[in-house]
Amino acid sequence: MQLFNFRYILFITNVETIHIVWLPHPKTKEVYMAQAGIHGLISNAVRKWTPNRTWLMLGIVLGSILPDADNLTVAVATVAKLPTTGLHRTFTHSLIAIAVVIAVFGLVSLITKRPRWLNLGIGLGIGILLHILLDLIFWFDGVAILWPYSYYLNLWSRFSPSSWWMTLMQPAEFLFLGLFIINLFFLASKQGSDVAYLGRLRTWIWLQFVLFAIFLVLAFSLSKGFLTIFGAIYLLSLGLAVGVVIRMRGTIEYKPEASPA
Repeated sequence: MQLFNFRYILFITNVETIHIVWLPHPKTKEVYMAQAGIHGLISNAVRKWTPNRTWLMLGIVLGSILPDADNLTVAVATVAKLPTTGLHRTFTHSLIAIAVVIAVFGLVSLITKRPRWLNLGIGLGIGILLHILLDLIFWFDGVAILWPYSYYLNLWSRFSPSSWWMTLMQPAEFLFLGLFIINLFFLASKQGSDVAYLGRLRTWIWLQFVLFAIFLVLAFSLSKGFLTIFGAIYLLSLGLAVGVVIRMRGTIEYKPEASPA
């Protein structure tokens, strides 16, 4: 999700050829798409194809959600009246981030002699990669996959979604986060895992739906100051989602047919 203005690259086509043109992008109209909850849902769906390794699936789900936490730096810069260019969809959405994360957790695994740390690093790397691919394919904005080079890949630069759709996608962040938590709720209920946490989980589900209803009204009625309020609550909800994932790691990693390595 993008809260403020950032840079694009252009994807230019004509009848005979297709070119990807890498350009430092000027300031453009913001594009808002609901992401974090969808990223979580898709990452959780891939567990049927993952090997049974301790903290691997935990890493995949966290890695799919965490890249958009870079909006926190954007929020801080905005409040401090500092430039926000290059703070979103850069390092956390790049190939180098994947390499750094795997290397760091691999080193921790080597030092502690605990393979689960390497599993976590690999999972985070896979999750970040899934996040990048989903952003490129489905969201109408550029991604700096080759950071620190200041170039953004945008496959949708020739398409501009309508203003009402972009406005709707802001409060929809809470809707999809709620759906993601519901998915965890049903998984836990089916598996009989994290049963003691299900009551609290209902509270978080309803909270996200209430926030969706409130911000749906505000998005179309509040002309000034909306993004500041929305951005702050969104970051808190994103933090909540990360906390829920960590708390429900037993549900996320549940595979009854084998013991985890």
